[in-house]
Amino acid sequence: MELRARLSQAKQWSKWVNKGMGTPLLVLAALAMVVLPIPALMLDVLFSFNISLALVVLLVAVYTQRPLDFAAFPTVLLVATLLRLALNVASTRVVLLEGHQGGNAAGNVIEAFGSVVIGGNYAVGLIVFLILMIINFAVVTKGAGRISEVSARFTLDAMPGKQMAIDADLNAGLINQDEARTRREEVTREADFYGSMDGASKFVKGDAIAGIMILFINIIGGFIIGMAQHQLSFGDAARVYTLLTIGDGLVAQIPSLLLSIAAAIIVTRQNTREDMGQAMLGQLFDNPRSLAIAAGILIAMGLVPGMPHFAFLLLGGLSAFGAWWMHKRQGERAQQQQEAAAQPPAVAGGSESRELSWDDVVQVDTIGLEVGYRLISLVDVSQGGELLSRIKGVRKKLSQELGFLIPAVHIRDNLELGPNQYQITLMGVSSGLADIYPERELAINPGQVFGPLQGIDTRDPAFGLEATWIARDQIEHAQSLGYTVVDAATVVATHLSQLLTNSAAVLLGHEEVQNLIDQIGRSQPKLVEGLVPNTLSLALVTKVLQSLLNEGVSIRDMRTILQTLTEYAPKSQDPEVLTAACRIALRRFLVQEIAGTERELPVITLAPELEQILQNSLQAGGAQGSGIEPGLAERMQQSLSQAATNQELEGQPAILLTSGMLRTTLARFVKHTIPSLRVLSYQEVPDDRQIRIVASVGQQ
Repeated sequence: MELRARLSQAKQWSKWVNKGMGTPLLVLAALAMVVLPIPALMLDVLFSFNISLALVVLLVAVYTQRPLDFAAFPTVLLVATLLRLALNVASTRVVLLEGHQGGNAAGNVIEAFGSVVIGGNYAVGLIVFLILMIINFAVVTKGAGRISEVSARFTLDAMPGKQMAIDADLNAGLINQDEARTRREEVTREADFYGSMDGASKFVKGDAIAGIMILFINIIGGFIIGMAQHQLSFGDAARVYTLLTIGDGLVAQIPSLLLSIAAAIIVTRQNTREDMGQAMLGQLFDNPRSLAIAAGILIAMGLVPGMPHFAFLLLGGLSAFGAWWMHKRQGERAQQQQEAAAQPPAVAGGSESRELSWDDVVQVDTIGLEVGYRLISLVDVSQGGELLSRIKGVRKKLSQELGFLIPAVHIRDNLELGPNQYQITLMGVSSGLADIYPERELAINPGQVFGPLQGIDTRDPAFGLEATWIARDQIEHAQSLGYTVVDAATVVATHLSQLLTNSAAVLLGHEEVQNLIDQIGRSQPKLVEGLVPNTLSLALVTKVLQSLLNEGVSIRDMRTILQTLTEYAPKSQDPEVLTAACRIALRRFLVQEIAGTERELPVITLAPELEQILQNSLQAGGAQGSGIEPGLAERMQQSLSQAATNQELEGQPAILLTSGMLRTTLARFVKHTIPSLRVLSYQEVPDDRQIRIVASVGQQ
């Protein structure tokens, strides 16, 4: 029973230590060693433990695949340094108090390092100790500290870019939320780790300085105590206390050197999952040419008279054999690859063949951006590319303005494009193609400038304005002449924004409409209950929303749109009728988007005779307006274009007001020829707005 009780207590003690009490106990033990006297036997155990701990830490650093896998290294380094300094204090106390009794008075470990390792010669021991200190302090610690500082600075500087890259991959659909969260945590851990390593390297440096100071303090103190208190001669005091002090210093500095090497290994490792030994061997001996040249040099040196022939010829022969063996291995691998490439594909019924499936069918991207090879830097965050963040901003802005989530933009390089070309595709169809120059800035002529610029003349791909690609040192000069200057990433983002705005109806599909309805249903379930598919089909609702977007009407107010569809669906299933009803229901929002909050609405109208002619033509030619006589259509276009230009010059919106019967036809008529002209029907003017006619087209 007593044995079981003791075993139970031992298990409870083990669980208590495993719950995180090991490190606090180690720190408290180190503090106790500073204050309390430690017997020589306990010092032997602690020094052995210190050397074992340093060896374990070094081996863990060697076999760790990534620095972040040993993220606790800075804390381990601090604890090990505190333990070693505490042992220095405890051993100093024992050496100074008991050193006059003999070499083993301070413990067998110190005596062994003071006599066996350095042969009992304190002059040799002092030189060996100083050499170790120089290696530790001037070589390993100094280099590791510099690498830690640079790594910490560059890691912190690169942190915003890495976060933006994660957001870009998330927005592009390359990763999900969990993967993005994991990568963000890894970026934060990496910054914390290298920041901690920058400070931890100072522990090693301070420990090396403390070792030198402790050495000289112990030697001087030993002389004074041995000669003054214990009446030892100068020679005896020098022999006893110097050997003990050097032995004590070596016992402490060897673990210090091991930990310094471990720190240097950690900070010089790349943050990739790769075994250090395999990486070194693979990269050092990957090219047999280097070994062959080294073998030739070694053999030549071995043949020189007076040189140690055996050593040089042996190493030269081994290097030559290694180069031949590596060359043979590479040749075999190359032959195997050629045979595998030349091997005919397996027959359809073979065991290794795979039947085609729907996974092999590649769907076109809803929105695609293809770039030439010189434009890759624009989308590479590691090279300072800002295009990904600009595209994210464009998607966010358009999603808020249009009322639905803009699909992700899939970016890829295309070697068929010119080096400076990019291409925007919508549903796999090229919708925009332009040349840009990442090393230059685009100076756009807004309409009135005060002089020309030296550069590559072009046109703004988004709006077709005259522009010039200029050098970056001409930016201030171009701005002083009245040009609008933007960088290459802004040019692409603006072009993409313009195309997506004009093609919003293409981007809205059944899936997006269903998501919109589900989102409204979560907050207003009665509004969408029974609408789809009982009252209207999903395809018909999608057609109405696409028509609104095609006419430049945002669908943000889905509540009003769904209410209108619910009300008018029993009366008509015609998409044009439902679209017109939705426009009338949205008239306040629609007019505010066009003309702002001014109560007076400046409009362009058609003469009554011209409206009558158009209505007759519409009835004769169909809904597409093909019955309009070509000469009349040309004169109308010229007159409407002149009236719209006059409105724009006065800083007022260009609005054509017509009857509900003609509105859809005229909107299609001016959509591509006069994109700034918006067409409204009389029913779409809110009651609180007053109409002011600024021009009448067709008036005699």
